[in-house]
Amino acid sequence: MATSNSKGGKIRVMIVDDHAVVRQGLRSFLELQPNIEVVGEAVNGADAVDKAFVLRPNVVLMDLVMPQVDGVQATREIRAGLPGTQVIVLTSFSEDEKVFASIKAGAAGYLMKDISPNALVNSIEKVYRGEPSLHPDIARKIMQELGPTQARPAATGAAAKAGANVEPSLTEREIEVLRLIARALSNREIADELVLSEKTVKTHVSNILQKLHLSDRTKAALYAVRRKLVDVEDGE
Repeated sequence: MATSNSKGGKIRVMIVDDHAVVRQGLRSFLELQPNIEVVGEAVNGADAVDKAFVLRPNVVLMDLVMPQVDGVQATREIRAGLPGTQVIVLTSFSEDEKVFASIKAGAAGYLMKDISPNALVNSIEKVYRGEPSLHPDIARKIMQELGPTQARPAATGAAAKAGANVEPSLTEREIEVLRLIARALSNREIADELVLSEKTVKTHVSNILQKLHLSDRTKAALYAVRRKLVDVEDGE
């Protein structure tokens, strides 16, 4: 989990966009939030990298298409040098291949600029806690970028519901947890959904990552989407 170093434990956010109107709009709304502090703005990727190393924000809202250095490269450099800083890609281009590239670069959130203000705040809070935030439109775009999957044929009946023949290395419960991870639910939300303790959910998540040889929840979510273990229409 990222650690806030600002007064009152606020989430320190930096806004990166080459359009001043977008930056001002985001700042005006975010500064009204009691748990968020906007610590700076950057006008392009190069500026973002330089300022991130000085300001050390908890979360960066990153545009993708910008002059000098684009958002993908900036995300890669920030994540490499500041592993405690999370990046949310905020873009107008759902069809742009750079959205998928940003996943590989280390972004934890993938949102469209038409997202509602409250949903944006929710996403900032999620990635700050170390949880991915995947918009359904971006999930569909990712599936298109991946092309034909190599998923095993889906089972029918009870076996299909349990996912037993889709990913046999996981238990039925772990498959349930994986599906909820792909819907961008937090451990607490998964615990509520499955009537489990949050500690038990954390154990399941750890087992899933270990069994599937994945490094984080974002990759687990993409794994589930790629293998059609979740309907992206159900995502938030």
